[in-house]
Amino acid sequence: MDGQLIAFIGVAAGMVAMPGADFTVVVRSALASRRAGVACGVGVAGGLVVHTALAVAGLAAVLIAVPVLYRALQIAGGAYVLYLGVRALGGALRASGGAQADARADTRADTRADTRAGERVAGRALRQGFLTNVLNPKAPVLFLSLLPQFVPDGAAVLPRTLLLASIVVVLALLWFPLVALLVDRLGHWLRRPRTARTVQGVTGGALAALGLSLLSAPLAGS
Repeated sequence: MDGQLIAFIGVAAGMVAMPGADFTVVVRSALASRRAGVACGVGVAGGLVVHTALAVAGLAAVLIAVPVLYRALQIAGGAYVLYLGVRALGGALRASGGAQADARADTRADTRADTRAGERVAGRALRQGFLTNVLNPKAPVLFLSLLPQFVPDGAAVLPRTLLLASIVVVLALLWFPLVALLVDRLGHWLRRPRTARTVQGVTGGALAALGLSLLSAPLAGS
């Protein structure tokens, strides 16, 4: 394994593990159930597949060349993340009664009792993870600027770029489901009514803040 590839793995691992909207959405889904958390992590990785494919194809350059498209994607992504944040904050505020909070916090029992409900929760989490990542306009631009830095002079560009892109996706497939499993392991404590409301409120606030920050730049520049 060459030195550039080792360096890229370190950079990519740090990039994937960096807390952000993806991380927050996975944590929030994992509080619902292990299946939902893992599904959300897989959805995030699916979004990265789209971004890396765009970067490999060079289509991400269009976002740089056409500011209107980039701004539109920023607004769409920011609005979606803000929506998730407001929804989570609303859920935290509604879960104020003890019995009601218990029913909302311990959804694992619900999913075991109703397989179809569990599948719906996991499917929704998968979509949320995918959309949260794929609507982030900074990701394809980041890949477009990062991947070429690790293509050695004289190397075949397409195979090397595909290898680098695959590494990012594999790291995401390892990291985000691991985060979901760790959250699930702490589930007994995290799903206590008061703790669950606090975590949901914090993650909702973080998502809302991220959504507002994503919206502020394009709206200020328009």
